[in-house]
Amino acid sequence: MTTHETALPGFLGILDAAISRTESFLLAAGVLLMAANTVANVVGRFLLGHSIFFSEELNRILIILITFAGISYAARHARHIRMSAIYDALPPRARKVLMVVIALITAGFMFLLCYYSVKYISAQASRGRVLPALQVPVWLILVWVPAGFFMTGIQYLLTAVRNFTSSGIYLSTQVQEGYESAEEIEI
Repeated sequence: MTTHETALPGFLGILDAAISRTESFLLAAGVLLMAANTVANVVGRFLLGHSIFFSEELNRILIILITFAGISYAARHARHIRMSAIYDALPPRARKVLMVVIALITAGFMFLLCYYSVKYISAQASRGRVLPALQVPVWLILVWVPAGFFMTGIQYLLTAVRNFTSSGIYLSTQVQEGYESAEEIEI
């Protein structure tokens, strides 16, 4: 499967591919902009004797963007930390049921965090604070937080759907459960 292909049917597949493209774009653009901003700031400071006055604020915005687009990306590729001692000891059918339960509960928590982050952003917007250099409202740089939680919640819901509609056990919509054999592990 290429990066943006999906194994989910119909509308869910379209949603999954759209989120994948969005994650990829946000992560690539965020990292590239942060690198360009940092290099430009260093060049300006050492060659021209002046830093870019908004460089630190821009990098702070980009770190928020990368972090919260990254949690969705990590969920898509099953890269979050897992505590699997009990899970691994279960038979396949029980593991599949547990994976669906885990995905649904995690999705619920992500949507709850999305809700609370929207409430937090509303409180920030009512305060009217702005960033000193860029003069951008503080609440505006935080919109990536609920967006990231929402996309991550969708990823976990889609993982549950994938487990309902497929015969294997899926840790995410794209990653099937499994471990490397002892011969493949290099030390």
